[in-house]
Amino acid sequence: MKYKFSDRVLNVNPSFTLQMATRAAEMRAKGIPVVNFGVGEPDFNTPAHIRNAGKKAMDDGFTKYTAGPGMIELREAIIQKLKRENGLDFNLDQILVSNGEKQSLYNVCQALFQEGDEVINFSPYWVSFPEMVKLASANPIIVKTDSKQNFEPDFADLESKITPNIKGIIMNSPSNPTGGVWREEAIVKLLKLAKQHNWIIISDECYERLVFEESFVSIEKINQNHQIGAEVLTCMSLSKTYAMTGWRIGYTAGDKALTKAMAKIQGQATSCANSIGQKAAIEALTGDQSCVDEMRGNYKARRDVMVSLLNNLPGVECENPGGAFYAFPDFSFYLGKKADGKILEDSFDISEYILGSAKVVTIPGDGFGAPGYVRFSFATSIEIIQDGLEKVKSALEQIV
Repeated sequence: MKYKFSDRVLNVNPSFTLQMATRAAEMRAKGIPVVNFGVGEPDFNTPAHIRNAGKKAMDDGFTKYTAGPGMIELREAIIQKLKRENGLDFNLDQILVSNGEKQSLYNVCQALFQEGDEVINFSPYWVSFPEMVKLASANPIIVKTDSKQNFEPDFADLESKITPNIKGIIMNSPSNPTGGVWREEAIVKLLKLAKQHNWIIISDECYERLVFEESFVSIEKINQNHQIGAEVLTCMSLSKTYAMTGWRIGYTAGDKALTKAMAKIQGQATSCANSIGQKAAIEALTGDQSCVDEMRGNYKARRDVMVSLLNNLPGVECENPGGAFYAFPDFSFYLGKKADGKILEDSFDISEYILGSAKVVTIPGDGFGAPGYVRFSFATSIEIIQDGLEKVKSALEQIV
């Protein structure tokens, strides 16, 4: 049968990060050793006390549907966490538990945006942000950032692109792919613009606990501290904080009318999040938090090694990321140069060359809206980081 696919399918781009992961898996299947700096998840196992809570849930027969917005016990644990760690007060009807934070972000785009609407995305952006906007039949408006200042918004560019059709902003600090952590000054300026124009800010805070040099402050907390009164929806996750990517638990906190609308969408898509993951999430949020500090300490040590080695590569410049587990060096020095008889025209070519020559997986910045940049994940051991970057250095030395 020949299918006629919907415009929705034709208009959305596939995830190129998954494509690179597939390439690496194919090479490994052929017996080719590959260093993977493309991974976007912790290399640690989920901590034992959280795993044990999941096992107990299965043994106790907790394998059925739960309430659509999430178990009351889990939503109460989220409320306690938001109060304890973020200084924010929410009620049960303001919390929605989803199948990973990715579904939270998808739900809000479906609930709020439609054809003719515009939504601001900051470049470099996580690959799914503009695609989720497109899937809601709205248009992503791409705004530049300042690479020398934590990849914060270029406010001149933002203001030049303001139209009456803009309905919201999606922001992500700490950022994937840059690791940038925005200063409070920039966030306050953005919140004031959002208030002035009646935009909602959708704040992806999945890396909130992976900040290295300073204390993380949630966007809604800054909004309240400065009495700005902007509309903020906070999206968080257990995936990165507790190495729980496969458990698929994320959550949203915001206005109850909006979380109710999101729950309505989710109820017709996937119903509740998985029950075993929810039980494990309660233990993650209320149990021993020393595992988070330990993992963060490891990421910081790895970051320091990776950034140092990246800045020692010929022609490469890398800012020091303040959070997450990504470095985002500028490889534009190599654009227009020749490698293996081929001109390197963009960062896709650079990543392909590094993979083919050094057997090292990286993620091209063009896919994040950042030509010339390449993303490296340091969610791997220091030994692998040192080995992989030595191979990258040898490959770069062959470029003319």
